[in-house]
Amino acid sequence: MNSAPLLSIQNLSIDFLSENGNTSAVKNISLSVHRGEIVALVGESGSGKSVTSLSVLQLLPKPPAHYPEGKIIFTEKGQSIDLLQLPQKELQRIRGAKISMIFQEPMTSLNPVLKCGEQVMEALLVHKKISNAEAKRQTIEWFEKVKLPEPKKIFNRYPHQLSGGQKQRVMIAMAMCCNPDLLICDEPTTALDVTVQKTILQLIKELQQARNMGVIFITHDLGVVAEIADRVAIMYKGELVEEGSTQTIFRNAFHPYTKALIACRPALHPKGERLPTVSDYLSEGKAELERSKFEASARNTEHQTANLRQCIVQVQNLTVKFPAKTSLFGKPLRFFTAVNNVSFDVFKNETLGLVGESGCGKTTLGRSLLRLVEPSSGKIIYNGTDITQLSKEQTKALRKNVQLVFQDPYSSLNPRLTIESALAEPMAVAGIETSAKARRKRATELLEKVSLPASALNRYPHEFSGGQRQRIVIARALGLNPDFLVCDESVSALDVSVQAQVLNLLNDLKKELGLTLLFISHDLSVVRYMCDRVLVMQAGNIVESGLAEEVYNHPKNSYTQALLNAVPQINP
Repeated sequence: MNSAPLLSIQNLSIDFLSENGNTSAVKNISLSVHRGEIVALVGESGSGKSVTSLSVLQLLPKPPAHYPEGKIIFTEKGQSIDLLQLPQKELQRIRGAKISMIFQEPMTSLNPVLKCGEQVMEALLVHKKISNAEAKRQTIEWFEKVKLPEPKKIFNRYPHQLSGGQKQRVMIAMAMCCNPDLLICDEPTTALDVTVQKTILQLIKELQQARNMGVIFITHDLGVVAEIADRVAIMYKGELVEEGSTQTIFRNAFHPYTKALIACRPALHPKGERLPTVSDYLSEGKAELERSKFEASARNTEHQTANLRQCIVQVQNLTVKFPAKTSLFGKPLRFFTAVNNVSFDVFKNETLGLVGESGCGKTTLGRSLLRLVEPSSGKIIYNGTDITQLSKEQTKALRKNVQLVFQDPYSSLNPRLTIESALAEPMAVAGIETSAKARRKRATELLEKVSLPASALNRYPHEFSGGQRQRIVIARALGLNPDFLVCDESVSALDVSVQAQVLNLLNDLKKELGLTLLFISHDLSVVRYMCDRVLVMQAGNIVESGLAEEVYNHPKNSYTQALLNAVPQINP
């Protein structure tokens, strides 16, 4: 490791100017990255970590961004350059060529109307004096290096034709193709399956070591940090609160916020034990937390023994197919089988886990239980009635009892409706409350149930954090008094501490309201914590099932074992 750091952030403060005054996003932080090391910048949404990383490449618009103090020093060929003072032309030379960035969401970072190969070629042609033919050759070579299948075919495909993991590999190829000295990775694996995440992390590590790069890896998940980082810097509310080697942070964390991030991961807690949250640690509420463990464990055992016999849903030989190829006149010529002859039962008051990677059919299966996707064959018997035979009016009545909590709360809430309207609309459609006054009262009660104030009723979705929006979506689902709730990846994109809050909330509501849950996820550690039983799904088939602890601790199927091996582990 060289004595002079590759990047040195010195006493940096970042404000955002607005009509209502200044908002301080980053407060006097100092951080260095040396060549050949990976530094993880860790914190929840809003902690200032992404703002810091975007400032390195000067990607924040000025105004509103303002830098009242500090320097960002980049060392190039022995010379120190303050990136904050650099002219735009010089910045263009450094971006992509010397410092590259992999963004969180590849779908929004890639141009949807350009082929993937053309987008990587563009980066090469801007920074290297090479021909189009050479740029194409190097692009295909990079697609091979990032282990994309059939690189020549991927070159001619558009982003929407690739899976999430493949799109992220294209982004890595684009970031790496000019051999940068510093790579900034902004939450590059947050919404990916655990198996895809593991391969992406291994890929970044391999490329970093092969080229002796410096890497800033931004994440909220300390499990990912344990897999990849040499050093860790913890950010909280715009301040750097703790820094040290990865081993030191995990063994001897001193700041309550760091301790909370480590402790709130579901993998570290038995089922039934209430997950700690950041507020528990910052308010020193750990004594109360410890007292609740035994009560929760007792409640869990009670649920498992008393309630697993009364069947609420029976799925019998369910198959769902989609047309894969149609004739000129729209007649299906070939079908893709998303769910293949699946059978299982769901018992009253239990949480049944459905786990598998993207594309395995779990979301299609979950939606078919609500008749949002029509089954091709088989039966779905809910409380003794085969719902596949119900008319449109009868299905509408069914929806009062069976509700869905979507993965992305922002896209499932209408941005033009206030929260009151979002909560009241399903009630009006279902005829649950007859007057606007009654619906408003019910909406207020629902917000209280999910620990949100009544003042939220007059606000819009964009005014809330991701965790708050997920609470609103849960409140909306509860508005029709359902007894069966399908949660489709409802915590997968949340910060680990916010995830803990939502999981605690679901467990509380389940106990209070007597709910039955189908909990869909790609993360077996979360499923093991939440669920009584687990179904493991691969390529449309159920390949393993059993009690959650049994499947988690003694998996029989090789696919289940692969899913478990991919979950990031913290081993102090």
